[in-house]
Amino acid sequence: MSEPIGSHAMILAAGFGLRMRPLTNDRPKPLIEVAGKPLIDYGFDRLREAGVQKAVVNGHYRAAQILQWSQQQAAPEVFFSDEQSEILDTGGGIAKALPLLGSQPFFVLNSDSFWVDGKVPALSRLRAAWDDTTTDCLLLLCHVDRTIGYDGRGDFRLERDGRLTRQQGSGALAYIGGYLVHPRLFTGVAVEKFSMNVLWDKAISGGRLHGIAHSGKWFHVGTPDAIALAEAELAKT
Repeated sequence: MSEPIGSHAMILAAGFGLRMRPLTNDRPKPLIEVAGKPLIDYGFDRLREAGVQKAVVNGHYRAAQILQWSQQQAAPEVFFSDEQSEILDTGGGIAKALPLLGSQPFFVLNSDSFWVDGKVPALSRLRAAWDDTTTDCLLLLCHVDRTIGYDGRGDFRLERDGRLTRQQGSGALAYIGGYLVHPRLFTGVAVEKFSMNVLWDKAISGGRLHGIAHSGKWFHVGTPDAIALAEAELAKT
């Protein structure tokens, strides 16, 4: 019997956090605290609540600290993917970890931003929206007016049937660092440095990149100044 959808997850934690300096001079960005809690813990808590059984976390910059963090987690079971010799970006890091991620769609979370759920948890909504016949990757998006600390112009247009196309500006939604993806999207992909945008564009060309709009708020903590903004908003919840 195959594992259920979303029983495994990948946490991306290998980045340098350059915009977060000087706080990242002595630690990786995922371990910077917001409201007394490391950024990576916000997403990991969502995985735990969703019943994820196995999580893979990668590390490059100050990877020993990420490894130490992973060894302190009781559940889900955490495996460390070492990228100290070469950082592989958002796509290559997943490609390297694929042997640990099973044969069913798995979650991928960024570890340097986080969201607050609406009435129904976002990961549960991603699972419920997954359609294996039409989808290779399902992104979690957010209307710009529901974001905190984000000054971008959005990333995608969400069509009525759930398909995504590239768009910025009026009507565009922001990608907020979480998705479900089927391993088949990585078929024929080498373990080398590349961005997931390459595979998202491949999925778009086949009409197989879909998305849902987040019903809560998303916190983009990109700079030291954004920490106070996030903490002030969290205090209201």
